[in-house]
Amino acid sequence: MNGYRGNVEILQSRAVEFLLMKLRNKDTRCKKFNFYGDRLMRILAEEALARLPNVEMGKVETPCGPAEGLVEIEGQNLCVVSIPRSGDILQEAVRQICPGVGIGKILIQRDESRSDKAPVLFYKKLPKNISQCFCILVDPMLATGGSAKRAIKVLLEAGVPEEKIMFINLICCPEGLQSMYEAYPKIKVVTCCVDEKLNENKFIVPGLGDYGDRYYGTC
Repeated sequence: MNGYRGNVEILQSRAVEFLLMKLRNKDTRCKKFNFYGDRLMRILAEEALARLPNVEMGKVETPCGPAEGLVEIEGQNLCVVSIPRSGDILQEAVRQICPGVGIGKILIQRDESRSDKAPVLFYKKLPKNISQCFCILVDPMLATGGSAKRAIKVLLEAGVPEEKIMFINLICCPEGLQSMYEAYPKIKVVTCCVDEKLNENKFIVPGLGDYGDRYYGTC
């Protein structure tokens, strides 16, 4: 994976691989893309929530006796922060599973007029208690890492400790991961796949194109 380092977990699942291939297919049109994408986002959201620090080994009583496994310890303040617009799709998947979860928005867009496509912060809206929350940062794709790093900087400036940020997405590339971990080595990443590379246009290869354009039918 081209030498990047960091706390990266790649989900290993036939369902994840199957749905991801549906999304990669250039012939998958908008309606079907949404259908498969929403299913995969739900799986990713469930997997991320199962990796929160308040999920530990414990016991419960079934109608037939005791059982051991992962249980949720109450008391964890949670916030899910999206990088619109594509991040809103994954944020909604988390919100459906965790009604009442704190919601934040950090609008960052790449400056397409520059060769490095540097990220520009346009807007942020975060819960007042975010410094006391564990934050899940969501965006379907991690390409150059510029937008994710800028969003992480916003969270740190708001008082969120670096080790209390988890970034979840569908597809990463080595360049983006390496760039992010050089800046923020304590961030945990949960992803469905790490692809080969970036092309000259800063798109992930093989990737799936622009997730937002394909989801909203604007490509």
